[in-house]
Amino acid sequence: MTLWRIRATVDDRPGYLSVLTASLALRGVNILTLQVQPTEQGAVDDFLVDAPDALDEAELIAAVERGRGRDCWVARSEARGLADQPTRVLGLANRLVRDPDATGEALRTLLGADSVSWRPAAAAPGRGVADTSMLLADPTGGSFALRRAAPAFTPAEYARAQALVELAATVTRRATEQVTLVLPDGAELVVRPACADDLPGVQELHERCSPRSRHRRYLGGAAVPQPARLRRLLEPSRGLTLIATTTAADGTAESVVAMANLLGEGDEAEVAFLVRDDWQRRGLGSALLRRLARHADGAGYAALVLHVQAENTPMLRTLRRLDRPSSMLRDGPLLTLTVPLAVPAISRG
Repeated sequence: MTLWRIRATVDDRPGYLSVLTASLALRGVNILTLQVQPTEQGAVDDFLVDAPDALDEAELIAAVERGRGRDCWVARSEARGLADQPTRVLGLANRLVRDPDATGEALRTLLGADSVSWRPAAAAPGRGVADTSMLLADPTGGSFALRRAAPAFTPAEYARAQALVELAATVTRRATEQVTLVLPDGAELVVRPACADDLPGVQELHERCSPRSRHRRYLGGAAVPQPARLRRLLEPSRGLTLIATTTAADGTAESVVAMANLLGEGDEAEVAFLVRDDWQRRGLGSALLRRLARHADGAGYAALVLHVQAENTPMLRTLRRLDRPSSMLRDGPLLTLTVPLAVPAISRG
């Protein structure tokens, strides 16, 4: 028996696929896997089959056509083709997480492309699939161009490939944005933008903070916020959330020890922090505030706003270390501090 890959378009009507499979069965062909990819021309069926050694390519094509299949493509396959598509895609995704520079090779493996090239030009005007050519947008800039002799690319393959490219771009972006922070006492942490996957770690951070620390952060109470609220804080519609993490001595466990929020509203951005009690008074809050201030400067906000309890002297001390002019309004025990930012000059030329 010999492994073959067969791809054919079949009308998306009841019973048509069974006619094709029956035609293959009459020639002793055993279907091992099947993927169905919808297209405007019909359902593109991708088979991995085990066929008698006596059958050649022409006979397989004839069997497909007798089963009402069209635009048939047949090629010998290898044992590695027995791995199902989700398993292959997950394996490639895992590789890209470890090495995002391998995007081109991952695309070649995923799609069996004959050539993969990166272009500095954006892909927007001609992005998509055109027969045996594919153009993918690279979120970091430029585009990937793929070609193969046969078969023609499908929209489903395009979607898978674009998802892999976006994964690699996300890994690259996070690696670029991630920094190692060394505190005055020599402790090292990683500071990076937060994402939705950080929810469990941020929940644990809140649970390990004292009620006093939580009350200073949220002003209205000391309870741990609901997950829905934490999700909004992790990925604000405008602004940025940073988390600081430390790794266990064995290098296996990441623990979130601080969260810093920059929440945009109009031309101002509100700043708030939560630092785990055992990491307070070590310079971590000051380092996070400086990073948020630089981000706010670059984003064009006019001012930073902080709402602080008057008794929260550690936060007031952190703000003084920012070494920027600020104004203060008091409403009972609550202080509202405003730090003007440099507004970029507008060119009139």
